Amino acid sequence: MSRTHRVGIVGVGAIADFHARAIADLDNAEVVAACCRTEAKGRAFCDRHGGDWYPSPERLLDEAGVDVITICTPSGVHLEPAVAALDRGVHVLCEKPLEIDLARAGEIIAAAGRSTARLGGIFPQRFNPVVRAAHEAASAGRLGQVAAAVAYVPWWRDDEYYGPSRWQGTLRYDGGGALMNQSIHAVDAMLWLADAAGAGRPVEVTGLTAKRGHAADLIEVEDVAVATVRFSGGAVGVVLASTAMWPGTAMRCHIAGRDGTIEVHEKQVVTWRFRDEGPDDEEFRKVHGPGDGHGGAADPLAIDYSNHTRNIADFLAAIDSGEPSGVEADQAWQAVALIRAIYESAESGEPTPVAPFPSAAS
Repeated sequence: MSRTHRVGIVGVGAIADFHARAIADLDNAEVVAACCRTEAKGRAFCDRHGGDWYPSPERLLDEAGVDVITICTPSGVHLEPAVAALDRGVHVLCEKPLEIDLARAGEIIAAAGRSTARLGGIFPQRFNPVVRAAHEAASAGRLGQVAAAVAYVPWWRDDEYYGPSRWQGTLRYDGGGALMNQSIHAVDAMLWLADAAGAGRPVEVTGLTAKRGHAADLIEVEDVAVATVRFSGGAVGVVLASTAMWPGTAMRCHIAGRDGTIEVHEKQVVTWRFRDEGPDDEEFRKVHGPGDGHGGAADPLAIDYSNHTRNIADFLAAIDSGEPSGVEADQAWQAVALIRAIYESAESGEPTPVAPFPSAAS
């Protein structure tokens, strides 16, 4: 029987509520602490979800007796609590992105390399049952030689989302816009599926970014981006990311090759076709066919947290077993590396290489 993991949550914004609810659904974990610089906000969170409030990650780590933390701070301040925890031997499960640039992400990875504790990432689309089924099909070779992989996020965010008191849309804390914040989920899913299908890792991108749906003085980052991707195995990819496409429609991942095509919209499969049909394919299409769900297309709080539950459960199981988790450090790195390369390409106007995982730091 697995032990009960004592979990601390660092940062108590909207995504922290998802984490707390997900942990409450698990039999082998409990929230025992949360930290926030604002006492009233922190205590209100603990009143809702349990545990004790602490004013800083360091106080939480030193006094709460946690063995795992989940990091839910703004993206640009993941580094400090992650390193503080890993240096104390406390396991870290970090919300996407691992960090907003590769230097800061590399510091987290270096800390994990010298720690006895585990580092994992939150990428809940990997735990979406339809995306997992697509991964299994791709791994089994059902697509044949893969030709293309696509991540498509035609979302919308109102101006209030980027309000003056919010960190979203800032270079310092968001690190990017529609790509780094919202579309990183689909980018990671695309990379995961492409790798399973034999496409290899992304090696070069060409990108464009723009501000089209929000005033330039409202956001410091892009609200629309497009990019092409070249994979090491010869396949190509396409990324579209936006928070400027009203009213917002479903996130999509599409991967196809010589022998098959899979297209997923949120939790539904739109295309599930293979040259060699299996006995369960028609039933899969019936059960998981198109529906009405658009997830977080226009409302970031409309996301189903059940994939977070599976993601957290997977990480805790990896701690107990010593086996790899579903999102190890190198996988949390790759989506950030691709997105940073797109930003660099958009600025330079030139194709840009995608930085490989710093294996020496692992």
